[in-house]
Amino acid sequence: MTTAPDPQKTLLFDSHMHTPLCKHAVGMPEEYAAAAFRRGFHGMVITCHSPMPDRFSARVRMAPEELDTYLSMVQEAADQWQGRVEILLGMESDYFPGMEPWLRELHSRADFHYILGSVHPHLREYREAFGSSGDREYQENYFRHLADAAETGLFDTLAHPDLVKNFAANWDLGAMMEPIRAALDRIAATGVALELNTSGANKAVPEMNPAPAILEEIAARGIPIVLGSDAHVPERVGDRFLEAMHLLKRTGFRSISRFRQRKRIEIPLDDAIGALSAVATHEEEAASLPLSAPHSAS
Repeated sequence: MTTAPDPQKTLLFDSHMHTPLCKHAVGMPEEYAAAAFRRGFHGMVITCHSPMPDRFSARVRMAPEELDTYLSMVQEAADQWQGRVEILLGMESDYFPGMEPWLRELHSRADFHYILGSVHPHLREYREAFGSSGDREYQENYFRHLADAAETGLFDTLAHPDLVKNFAANWDLGAMMEPIRAALDRIAATGVALELNTSGANKAVPEMNPAPAILEEIAARGIPIVLGSDAHVPERVGDRFLEAMHLLKRTGFRSISRFRQRKRIEIPLDDAIGALSAVATHEEEAASLPLSAPHSAS
């Protein structure tokens, strides 16, 4: 049995990334770990898309029979990188009304450190079930389902909690703030964390998920926040984390969180900013050095 590392020595953690088993990511876990190591990160959680029954959105997730392959893949990477980058087993599990028994049983199959819950409103199955009544109701359903997901008790954190804005024909944040606040009130009562997902900067609405105005509402309610890159290629591990930390500070946060053994670890935001700033400075200095040291005069 290994001893849990001191959380103050594991400030830099990326809690959202994928594997090729989801059919839309590139690179093995070892490659993501190498990227984390190069960027000075202390650890990461692999959170590939969960299997679902009856071929639900099967084109973008591992198949149920591939779960053992996934568990072995993560364990092999953890063994290889032990002592350099802590690699934890997680999963990004889709919340969809009626799937709760499946997910509950799925999460019991392994010793997961972290379960990241997601509502993916762009999936064909979601659109067919909830997208036929107009764009406004589609958006409201999304935020209602986020709160429903939190109340199941199945998840530690909810991912990219305004993802719907990238798929809504008429996104108007101001008009949606009332249902968003109602959802956040429900989420705050559960103790479930929310994620600041840096990959949002690369999406149709080019800003991190969620938007700054929503982050302010999250901070005001004391909802914990977790950082995730949602990396689907190794190069994106830890992407924009320093920018994200400064955004969190501006919007009222004083700490960030990560999970180990399904338990939340709180890290002072200023400490994390200091650690990542030091890493960035070191990288800049290393990049400015000549490729080979000059010979000393004899």
